[in-house]
Amino acid sequence: MIDDKDGMSEKVYNSRHSLAHVLAKAICELYDDVKLAIGPPIDNGFYYDFDIPVSILEEDFPKIEQRMNEILKRNESFVREEVTAEKALEIFKDNPYKVELIKDLDGNEQISLYWLGDDFVDLCRGPHVESASHLRSWAFKIKTVTGAYWRGNSDNKMLQRVYVYAFESKAELKSYLNFLEEAKKRDHRKIGKEQELFAIMDEGPGFPFFLPKGMILRNKLLDFWHEIHDKAGYKEISTPVMLNRSLWERSGHWYHYQDNMYTTVIDEQDFAIKPMNCPGGILVYASKNHSYRELPMRIGELGLVHRHELSGALHGLMRVRCFTQDDAHIFMTKEQIKDEIKGVVKLIDEVYTKTFGFPYKIELSTQPENSMGSKEDWDIATKALGDAISELGYEYVVNEGDGAFYGPKLDFHLTDCLGRTWQCGTIQLDFQLPERFELEYAGADGKQHRPIMIHRVVFGSVERFIGILTEHFAGKFPFWLSPSQVGIVPVRAEHGEYADKISGQLQSIGIRAEVDHSDENMGTKIKNFRHGLLPYIIIVGDKEQGDNTISLRVRSGKQVNNISLESFITACKTMISQKNIDLIDSFN
Repeated sequence: MIDDKDGMSEKVYNSRHSLAHVLAKAICELYDDVKLAIGPPIDNGFYYDFDIPVSILEEDFPKIEQRMNEILKRNESFVREEVTAEKALEIFKDNPYKVELIKDLDGNEQISLYWLGDDFVDLCRGPHVESASHLRSWAFKIKTVTGAYWRGNSDNKMLQRVYVYAFESKAELKSYLNFLEEAKKRDHRKIGKEQELFAIMDEGPGFPFFLPKGMILRNKLLDFWHEIHDKAGYKEISTPVMLNRSLWERSGHWYHYQDNMYTTVIDEQDFAIKPMNCPGGILVYASKNHSYRELPMRIGELGLVHRHELSGALHGLMRVRCFTQDDAHIFMTKEQIKDEIKGVVKLIDEVYTKTFGFPYKIELSTQPENSMGSKEDWDIATKALGDAISELGYEYVVNEGDGAFYGPKLDFHLTDCLGRTWQCGTIQLDFQLPERFELEYAGADGKQHRPIMIHRVVFGSVERFIGILTEHFAGKFPFWLSPSQVGIVPVRAEHGEYADKISGQLQSIGIRAEVDHSDENMGTKIKNFRHGLLPYIIIVGDKEQGDNTISLRVRSGKQVNNISLESFITACKTMISQKNIDLIDSFN
């Protein structure tokens, strides 16, 4: 069993842990020749892995849940027993999984077992609740059954993993199931297909295709990126997608990250497709001599990177094998570290909070076991990150040992409208790579000095950020980002010319408008545009054409009649320039 409680209270952890044993007992009572593997508590419930000759099907879930409730009503106790390894091996001699776990332990230590009643025992460290009766107020529901290799090794046997949601009350379970239903409606894969934003093809698993409408959204997001980075003094570069092995050896990636890299051979020399942009950015810095007067030097890159991800981990735009990282590398003196960190934090805040309304939390990750460089440099870098955040008035939590191999980092975890957190932005302070690449600048004293380097992203992965925005807004993007902004419905064919005139005026100032000239009736045309989640639908008939006005249907459902096209255009320009999240629905 695992010891890490993953943020759960002791009561919740122990209860879910105990319910996992209740599930195991229920399975043993319902099926023949069951061999138990492991069953830890996890966020929102628990799972248990079983080796059973028959498949557990979805139609079996109710009878399993019923048997679990029957076991709880028996009020049996959880009783701990400590035995020798020899006795444990005898008890579990017919279970190869428990035997393997026992043999992995120190043969001289006492091994703990937990009994539930007189007829069920499991190898377990505990702890558990005292009695199954303490769990009768809990609510649980089987989520799914999936395949899982024993100990995560594909060379081992595939087991059946039963996932179960478990909460302290029926109300909490119901609330969570409602949350899942809402999350399902917001799934970016579903919305992306409906709105024709992107596709994942069988020919390229993990390699997303952006479709024309998706490219509009993507390009508007990148236009915003260019805008804020230009204001913040960044210069943009582009570096090659593939570079030779010697570069990756020098950067340390070949030894620390090779399993995640795609490699090939060109002219009998090893090359790697870049998993990160930083070595290329370093080469740009090293391509000429620099003076302290040029620092800080902020170099931005929207670089396409490739990383090998297991097929089972791929998920729409959230987990892919190639993505665009909105990278930047800042080269600076030691005296400039704090100010540059603060500048990046303010940039991230402008995107997350001021533009998209995301609250966020900050996490400081410290030196990992596989790190490069001296402890002294790591201590200086870690303190600089923490001090900069504190001086800005932000709180942060420490994540021990989770820094990059070349330096500590600040991770920014934003929270969406469903309360889910996403790690996107990061600031990594690096003393090591400038040393490995022997980077220099001429100081005021005329001597050569080593710069310090910041690696940072704001969106993180552009693809993933688009996925997050899609789910956060449920496909109802802010006006400035929406691939299709205005749909125009002529009531009858004779209103088509006036509709085209309006469309032309809107398109001439950069507003994305389209007219439905189909033979469908007005109601169907409006329904089709609403299904596409367009911010506005303009309706024109006899009255509008005669008065040179428009009638407007706002995405919220509000109807606004007989307004001038000029007042609508003014509102559109305001939403674009101010990056409004909400749609304007009142017009002068």
